[in-house]
Amino acid sequence: MHILALCSLFWLSAVPSAFGQTAAAQAYTPTLHACPPGTTLVREAGSDVHSQTLSVDEQRYISARKSLVLPQEWAAYSRSIQNSPVALPQYVASTLDGALGNDALPNLGIAVSGGSLRASLFGAGVLGALDGRNQTSVQAGIGGLLQAAQYLTGLSGGSWLVLSLAQADFPMLPDLVFGTQASADENSFGGWITPIDIFQPSADADVTTAYIEVLLLEISSKYASGLPVSVTDVWGRALSRHFVNGTTAADLFDTSLTHGAGITLSAVANVSTFRAHAQPFPIVIADSLVDRPDSSVVVTEAGEVVPLFNPIYEFNVYEIGSFDPVLAAFTPTSLLGSPNSSICMQGYDQLSFVQGVSASLFNSQNTSAADLANSLAGPVIELVEEFFPQTGVRVDSALLPNPFIGQSPSTYLDTNSQILTLVDGGEDGEVTPLQPLLVRARGLDTIIAIDAPANTADNFADGSSLIATQARVQALNGAYAFPPIPSTSAEFVAQNLNTRPTFFGCNSSATSGEPLVVYIANGAAPLGQSPLTNTSTDQLSYTEDEAQGFLDQVFDIATQGIPGTSAAGTPEKDPEWPACLACAVVDRARQKQNIARDGVCVSCFERYCWS
Repeated sequence: MHILALCSLFWLSAVPSAFGQTAAAQAYTPTLHACPPGTTLVREAGSDVHSQTLSVDEQRYISARKSLVLPQEWAAYSRSIQNSPVALPQYVASTLDGALGNDALPNLGIAVSGGSLRASLFGAGVLGALDGRNQTSVQAGIGGLLQAAQYLTGLSGGSWLVLSLAQADFPMLPDLVFGTQASADENSFGGWITPIDIFQPSADADVTTAYIEVLLLEISSKYASGLPVSVTDVWGRALSRHFVNGTTAADLFDTSLTHGAGITLSAVANVSTFRAHAQPFPIVIADSLVDRPDSSVVVTEAGEVVPLFNPIYEFNVYEIGSFDPVLAAFTPTSLLGSPNSSICMQGYDQLSFVQGVSASLFNSQNTSAADLANSLAGPVIELVEEFFPQTGVRVDSALLPNPFIGQSPSTYLDTNSQILTLVDGGEDGEVTPLQPLLVRARGLDTIIAIDAPANTADNFADGSSLIATQARVQALNGAYAFPPIPSTSAEFVAQNLNTRPTFFGCNSSATSGEPLVVYIANGAAPLGQSPLTNTSTDQLSYTEDEAQGFLDQVFDIATQGIPGTSAAGTPEKDPEWPACLACAVVDRARQKQNIARDGVCVSCFERYCWS
């Protein structure tokens, strides 16, 4: 029987007694309260990109992290690279050890791309290789960079990684993926539960149908309260069982549990490692659909679903909004959905919903009725339309009350929209979330870009994401700065830039504002191995052995550098790679101190830089 018909039968029997009454449904439903005195629902960040401001809370977090945490973390990383057999110039150690002062420390951000569960695992593998708590990474000479980063951004599958890591109290990456809890309450994390498919958890159609019915019930109270719901709400409730506290494999189907409902993005501020400023500041992004009144069928633009110039929205612990000059405004994350400054809404920023927003690709499948019907989410979209009838909204995308009505009417295309329609953060082609790290007010000078989309026929990356970022930066006329990169993916592939680490921006001037980008892509299997990481974007489950094999291969990708050939004729890791990575990480700091590039850093940049 078709899933739609099955769910209809389940729903008709379940709704009279259960509509809106499950614990998860209650916890998922936003509530209204009197606003605190002095509440302001919109903060203008400034349309002049050279004088934009961060929120006071973000400023305080980064300031405390830079003064209280990062000096020790950079010193720990400096000790890690001492495991490299290569002597580094003195300025590298002087910079990292703080001998030149805390203001001379690098300003590092890390971006984790989209690409579904493949990207989550690839990102986890690279972050694990950069983790100073991982003694294998320390011995490899690159452990500690994760702890030294100021910011960590993600979109789509990368957002699953970034937000699950933040809300789970920043555990080591294997613990995040595989879990350590035999049972999980709302304050503990049971791992990603990769053997169970996120959206189709059973080969038994009846079990999967019942599961979808439960997800629908869990969003029913939100709908009953008068708020818009879409397939993204259902998707988010499925993601919650894998990427939010409160679920283990043993209780994934237990309908008495909340499965992460009620856990919000703003509540990450209460996590112990966040309170201690011990984790990079997490940000995830989503793209926007504007001027699309037809709620049934989308006609996609040539090449991409979302134009590059549409606003990019970022979601962080404190604020949601966009630094793009067309808007340059933010609303408090904890008060998203508030109708005015007297009556405030709380709970709209459900963490699983935000993960779903950043990974809401379903509109791209809605190019025709036939395509939609044949897609994974098509039947679920039909159910949302049937059980939650709404007018004037797109149920194939994410729906948020627009806090920016009336803002920047001459430039902001949604200034009159009651609802923001948001989609996967990579739909504009920028599948690696670099834009938040390019905001001038954040002052980042070095970025590690982890890229794992399926650009090629065999599901590898080909540099297209960076090319899209470059195109957007150029289109926005100086709003952001980004270093020169190849103009075509063919050039990326021809030069093997997607199969080994590459540095971009090595020759950028100190006044350009362009960060140095360390590009680590899922572009090929490392060291002559058979590929394990080029899985399909549609693959939403991995056995534990598959996940472990995936992570092990990513560790080799992250630590191989540009491979050489051993005396026996087999590929081997570049022994200079840890030193070369350190040279890249401190290069902008070196430049600010007017110190000449020296020693092994000169030869490293000759080999690893693109220019």
